[in-house]
Amino acid sequence: MREFSTPLTIEVPATGNLTDDVVTNAREAADTVVFSRKVSGSDAPWQDVTAAQFLAEVSAVAKGLIAAGIEAGERVALISKTRYEWTLLDYAIWFAGAVTVPIYETSSAEQVAWILRDSAARAVVAEGPDHMARINEVRSDLDHLNHVWSLTDNAIDVLTRLGEDIADDDLEKRRTNATPLDLATLIYTSGTTGRPKGCMLTHGNFMFELGVGVEELHELFDTEGASTLLFLPLAHVFARIIQVGSVKSRTRLGHSADIKNLLPDLQEFKPTFILAVPRVFEKVFNTASQKATADGRGKIFDRAAETAIAYSRGLDAGRPSLAVRAQHALFSRLVYGKLLDALGGACTYAVSGGAPLGERLGHFYRGIGLTVLEGYGLTETTAALTVNLPDAHKVGTVGRPLPGTAVRVADDGELLFRGDQVFAGYWENEQATAESLESDGWFHTGDVGEVDDEGFVRITGRKKEILVTAGGKNVAPAVLEDRLRAHALVDQCIVVGDGQPFIAALVTIDPESFPGWAESHGKSGSIADHVDDPDLRAEIEAAVEDANKAVSRAEAIRKFRILPDQWTEEGGQLTPSLKLKRNVVMRELRDQVAALYHP
Repeated sequence: MREFSTPLTIEVPATGNLTDDVVTNAREAADTVVFSRKVSGSDAPWQDVTAAQFLAEVSAVAKGLIAAGIEAGERVALISKTRYEWTLLDYAIWFAGAVTVPIYETSSAEQVAWILRDSAARAVVAEGPDHMARINEVRSDLDHLNHVWSLTDNAIDVLTRLGEDIADDDLEKRRTNATPLDLATLIYTSGTTGRPKGCMLTHGNFMFELGVGVEELHELFDTEGASTLLFLPLAHVFARIIQVGSVKSRTRLGHSADIKNLLPDLQEFKPTFILAVPRVFEKVFNTASQKATADGRGKIFDRAAETAIAYSRGLDAGRPSLAVRAQHALFSRLVYGKLLDALGGACTYAVSGGAPLGERLGHFYRGIGLTVLEGYGLTETTAALTVNLPDAHKVGTVGRPLPGTAVRVADDGELLFRGDQVFAGYWENEQATAESLESDGWFHTGDVGEVDDEGFVRITGRKKEILVTAGGKNVAPAVLEDRLRAHALVDQCIVVGDGQPFIAALVTIDPESFPGWAESHGKSGSIADHVDDPDLRAEIEAAVEDANKAVSRAEAIRKFRILPDQWTEEGGQLTPSLKLKRNVVMRELRDQVAALYHP
């Protein structure tokens, strides 16, 4: 059994809670801009919010929650897109001594009902009519739910007016009531299988995670003019931890609610770092590749991409060769600068998590001047357990354990972690807690991986997703799937072969990339019309051959099938964080899987 730990480098507070950051900011740096808030229909699309203003707004809303009868420790749910009010309400709930229960704004009425019922939420703040309709559909079954407020119906103003008679001293008693051991939030896992479980994360979990995280990532948080634009859902622990880290470090924070507006928002906001899931980085690369091809510059882009990758690999080896450096200087002017300008022109770092990024993309982005710091963690671990750092970076890994964190590789390859960011357990589910959390604090991640001699962790797959072929070969599908999705035409894919004589794959086509490809190849019609088209199959076959380079012959994909339809969150095949629900896809497409082996 292999084990590696990183010593704790800071002193984690034994008292206080997450609200202290807001109070400290207002006291020590009242006029510092801590948020830029998107305001539609204004001459200045981004309005600055100072530390003093944020404290005043949070306090006013918190008083409203207290006036509404929300008691310390009670749960208040939030269902909304990523916007300034989400963060404002999150801190107001904590100021009132309550517990935030985030719900993905894309959740169905049934999912909303389950979370509100299971958490016994006393109140919910929803964004707009669509969310209100889902709540109203199930409200008769929710005995605990006393209040429903809507942001489009001026929830912030309503709560502010409601709390006008609450004394400052009463608010301060509530605010200071919680200790590091008290519950801060119940985050329901998006769940690739079964009903979501509520992960109990304490104020102390966040304080530990960010105490070490902000310190270790000081190049991101502690630089002149540091800023970041959040566009991932705040219901996801990954975005939430950056929110809290930004408040703690006084990093200017903005919110982008709609992915359609992301590029103009990035241009206006000009973040110095961003965070995203790997699918976003894949999409940026694939879109740039497709656009270059459509403009007749496909070969130039391909050469530029290969040069960026070679340049990054050269950095790992000590120094890129003279020829690579010369080509890199040329493509920096012709290609790389335009890609970086699309992110606002000031972005030098990105943080990636939620799934493996893939070595090739990691090298590509570092080669163009955007260092992607890949990390690893789960909802149950308050986000990051490991992360690559600017001065301790190994592309293809998820970095070393954060200070105060230990990793262990079990005999079956499963990764176990221990540290003060590991959750307190699953809400009212002792059996599930006992199955994943040992009495001495070791948490079973369900992920399979390895740890090298320097402590860098590499994720190789999910324990439950390991395929065993009829010949007894163990195959981790993630390695092949990550590589396949790197192709511009591939939207999603699933590698199959459990109990079968060979490995195969089902592939869906990217609807954004397909029209450009079709036009350049003189094709007309929909994706469904071309699933057996020889040219399209040749493209996907090339992607399969490239993916197969990452594995042995026994693990290689030998057959594939192109599907006519996308897999989506709305269709139930993807989680809100864009992870594939393997069990759903395998159930829905069992006939197509069977046809790969018995045509």
